[in-house]
Amino acid sequence: MTPLADLSFIEPADRRQWRAWLEANHADSPGVWLAVGKKGNTVTTLTYQAAVEEAVCFGWIDSVVNRLDEARFKQLMTPRRPGSVWAQNNKERVARLAEQGLLAPGGLAAVAAAKADGSWTILDEVETLVAPADLAAVLAGNPGAEHGFAALPPSTRKQLLYWVASAKRPVTREKRIAEVVAAAAENRPVRPGPAAP
Repeated sequence: MTPLADLSFIEPADRRQWRAWLEANHADSPGVWLAVGKKGNTVTTLTYQAAVEEAVCFGWIDSVVNRLDEARFKQLMTPRRPGSVWAQNNKERVARLAEQGLLAPGGLAAVAAAKADGSWTILDEVETLVAPADLAAVLAGNPGAEHGFAALPPSTRKQLLYWVASAKRPVTREKRIAEVVAAAAENRPVRPGPAAP
């Protein structure tokens, strides 16, 4: 894996140039730092929305963002890893872009792989704030925790549900469920890992 600091930095002037770069490089590049314009800037017309849509077309995803200057930020764009989960907003982008005939073979392959390995649907319950059966069963066995979890703001519940759903190993998932239930029962915050997409 290439260190983030070693990835190239590119400054396409617009969406068309970003798409051309992806067409030429998406299959071989480990990722790129992309200059994206802030609202109201006069340096580039490439917006975040356009940058992400083009990335999705080629099976890429956005992640880390850093300030570049007053008018722009730099957005890390990388190929999706096998098994990476698909948030609802990206699935909606795929549907819209497919309808417009804009998905490239790399994007179609990423979607097909996600549907085949289950990563396309793994966040469906998270997006609708439905607790998975294993978490729901433990919460049901502890009325204080069940009430505490239900009282959390929707954004916090979504973050916790994502944290549980994103566990790679069953033992990790069990530990996360236990932590969520214990914290909900004691009405204390949980500090999960990365935020939900």
